[in-house]
Amino acid sequence: MRFGRGRDNAVVSADGNEGTRLTRRRILAWAGGVGLAALAPRCGDGNGVGGGGATRQSTATAGATTVDCVLTPELTEGPFYLDLALVRRDIREDRPGTPLELAVTVVDADSCEPIEAAAVDVWHCDAAGEYSGVEGGSGTFLRGIQMTDAAGAAEFRTIYPGWYPGRAVHIHLKVHLRGREAHTGQLFFEEGTTAVVYEAEPYSDRPGADVSNDDDGIFGETGGVTLVAVALGEPLRGSVTLGVRRRDGR
Repeated sequence: MRFGRGRDNAVVSADGNEGTRLTRRRILAWAGGVGLAALAPRCGDGNGVGGGGATRQSTATAGATTVDCVLTPELTEGPFYLDLALVRRDIREDRPGTPLELAVTVVDADSCEPIEAAAVDVWHCDAAGEYSGVEGGSGTFLRGIQMTDAAGAAEFRTIYPGWYPGRAVHIHLKVHLRGREAHTGQLFFEEGTTAVVYEAEPYSDRPGADVSNDDDGIFGETGGVTLVAVALGEPLRGSVTLGVRRRDGR
């Protein structure tokens, strides 16, 4: 599937998949408004900028703050979970959208130590707000599983998620430790970042999300600790840290 050109006539390819590019003009305009967000610090770092999973911050966008290791709140898995054995990094398949490299770091909520060999399972809707494999649909796009490395990190190549009525922009995920479910949650995005991404096709073919983070009841349960820090570029790079508890005590 080939994508149409955006309003800036910009289309690029990423590892064989074409996607809509954020132009230099858009990036500079966004940076001038709210500042570029750095990747979220890992547990134990002294200063942090942007959103972060197991980091506590006084603002969601900027500022040096003291970082604490916190337990990431458990959330509903959502209605569109499929238990699939999709161990793969690139989950885009044929979905058009702005490429996003997403890094999810899993740490022990008690010790702040990274957890190796955790299975991180993510799924989200495409730019049009559709999920694969549900409500009569087929396919496995935008679903995948990765194992964390020695640093506790699992990385996915995806696209920036779209939205559907009644919810803020989000990504679903589960974390499994030793074959047992340890965490169910959702990741969210800064609305300023979403606004910039949604200027480009195919997102611009629809109006913006009808629910903000603050008006989303599930986001309210997170305390803001599952905001993904996004560094603008080609591709976008997102990072979040999740503090989970080893339920078997090991």
